Amino acid sequence: MKDDDIDLPIFVARLREGDRDALEKVIRLYLPQVLRAARASGLQTEQAEDIVQVVFATFIEKIGEFEGRSRVRTWLFGILYRKILEAGRQSERGRQFDDLADVDHSRFRPDGTWARPPRPADMAVYGREVRKYISDCLDRVSEKQRMAFVLREVEMMETNEICEILDVTPTNFGVLIHRARNQLRDCLEARGIGT
Repeated sequence: MKDDDIDLPIFVARLREGDRDALEKVIRLYLPQVLRAARASGLQTEQAEDIVQVVFATFIEKIGEFEGRSRVRTWLFGILYRKILEAGRQSERGRQFDDLADVDHSRFRPDGTWARPPRPADMAVYGREVRKYISDCLDRVSEKQRMAFVLREVEMMETNEICEILDVTPTNFGVLIHRARNQLRDCLEARGIGT
């Protein structure tokens, strides 16, 4: 089944009617993606699995409210994002951030990609340490910035879908992803990874 097939009006109607086969297709298609995003958001394995269970339980409970104006995946990731916030992660990570004017813009090209990418580490030797550093560094950004980064860089979602999930404008998303990338780079460089 293709991702686009899941958003057909007939399929959405089947979901709203509680069709077990339709629900199983949603779970089979999106469970790995939602779980991967939950883990990438900084949750430990057990926490991620618990949150994902809550996400799908909420999906089943609220399916009657789903109007089909967005993709099923977008709706699921929106639920995931809100459940992570409900778990109190934002208050743990909340902190003040510098103005965007203070960010070193020379580190990025106009399209948002690195102008000077971090030096690649020898993955055979340092892979585990680098992943830990990235995770630790992402723990230092706000929840919304982290989710923006995960949805763009890990899940490879389009801007409009991310904006819908995070309930932000494209401009605000640009600021979120820019700040997340810049803080990640600063943190990694402070740990000796990068140029």
